Amino acid sequence: MLSTVGQCCSTREGGTMMMMKTNPKTKRSKRFLESRAPKLVEDGKSAMIMKGGNTSQLISNVLKDIVSKPIVLETIRPCAEFFSKKTDCSLFLFGSHSKKRPDNLILGRLFDFHVLDMIELGIEKFSSLSDIKASKCPEGTKPMLLFAGEAFDTDNEHKRLKSLLIDFFRGPNVSAVRLAGLEHVLHFTSLDGKIYMRSYRSLLKKSGCRTPRIELEEIGPSLDLVLRRTHLASDDLYKLAHRKPKALKAKKKKNISHDAFGTKFGRVHMQKQDLSKLRTRKMKGLRKRKGRAAVGEQDGPAPKEARVAS
Repeated sequence: MLSTVGQCCSTREGGTMMMMKTNPKTKRSKRFLESRAPKLVEDGKSAMIMKGGNTSQLISNVLKDIVSKPIVLETIRPCAEFFSKKTDCSLFLFGSHSKKRPDNLILGRLFDFHVLDMIELGIEKFSSLSDIKASKCPEGTKPMLLFAGEAFDTDNEHKRLKSLLIDFFRGPNVSAVRLAGLEHVLHFTSLDGKIYMRSYRSLLKKSGCRTPRIELEEIGPSLDLVLRRTHLASDDLYKLAHRKPKALKAKKKKNISHDAFGTKFGRVHMQKQDLSKLRTRKMKGLRKRKGRAAVGEQDGPAPKEARVAS
């Protein structure tokens, strides 16, 4: 299933879907092709939610909670690369069901319209939005993503899964977020080979001081997932996909550095100063009086006493 989802495959008649390069004939088509061309600052990522020909009711409910109308692919085998070129989507989620792999979800992303990573997840338990009776977050709320579990930092497959989940649920890039808008929390926990996804709404309660007390209320959906097969890109290809264009790289400035929090520090180079010419504040108590200075000059320095050896 992983190979058939990612690569271009045969249609009903046995032919192949080919992505042909077309030359623009009108200005409108030229603008359209330019919008799909690589950019220095890429547009926000969008995802394709696809439903296979054989699916269970559980898979249908999961896809409905993620998106209102998933793409139904009838009996033809899906081709993520073909639909990615057609819809300009770099992420995809494919749901299917079979006797060998029941209640199956395939999470993937593409680079340059070619499959980069694919991870297969099995659903063991699911609670929909309608099953949990609680007030929901407004549509379009940017969620806060939390990951718990040592596997997300140590295991390579879980690292890629964490990166995929961030791409899927991070939402659009914004310059600022108001405090009251931080009310949706997506929590992913890795424990004993399983992945638990929970969705919460943060409630600000009175605490008797200026800082409010925060409580989490589960709103759904919740999923208990198990990691199945994976198709990960090689380290070289993964590094190529994360490479930044030279035009976007900030030019390094001399004697300027930043810490982990973004604070800017500067280093100033100066010559050695002559402190003898430094003008200091002259206090009244340190000034020499004329009378005492004259007496000191007349008396002269006291003679040294000779030491007598015993």
